[in-house]
Amino acid sequence: MSRNPWKTLGTTCVYETPWFSVRRDDVLRPDGQPGTYSVVSSARLALGILPLSSDNTITLVGQYRYPVQEYSWEIPEGGGDPAREPLESAKRELLEETGIEAGLWTYLGRCHTSNCFVDEVAHLYLARELSYGEPSPGGDEEIVTRRVTFDEALAMAADGRITDSISIVGIFRLAEHLRSR
Repeated sequence: MSRNPWKTLGTTCVYETPWFSVRRDDVLRPDGQPGTYSVVSSARLALGILPLSSDNTITLVGQYRYPVQEYSWEIPEGGGDPAREPLESAKRELLEETGIEAGLWTYLGRCHTSNCFVDEVAHLYLARELSYGEPSPGGDEEIVTRRVTFDEALAMAADGRITDSISIVGIFRLAEHLRSR
């Protein structure tokens, strides 16, 4: 079913930052009753990068994630300006977080990070032919990098040691990409 059963009657911006905004929509629900729907709207593209070395290791980044109050192992990821090509922003993000530059990039598709209340779209990339340098994370990041075999990253995504949705989707997309080659 592709038809939109919701009817938007009006929209009010409740809160806005440079990274996201929160809006409240007055709607007619699919059952025809009036209601409200709150949406977190991302001002940036989300990006996830899977830097896969020739020895079949992948570089993960670890950092404390304030919103969930937990330390998190993830693929390198960040935000990009929607006016730019996502790949351009992915290259910048990989270099900033890990010091890695890649000679070969493959698009692995997109995913919605939590489509029940967030409109954020994440673009996923495989990065290969890697050269390593020094990372330069932003002042709001304290990042540790770690190389693990791809099989270990896949196990971490499967058993819950990796809980970040962009990372999980990216790792499973890469597994399918590698399987189908």
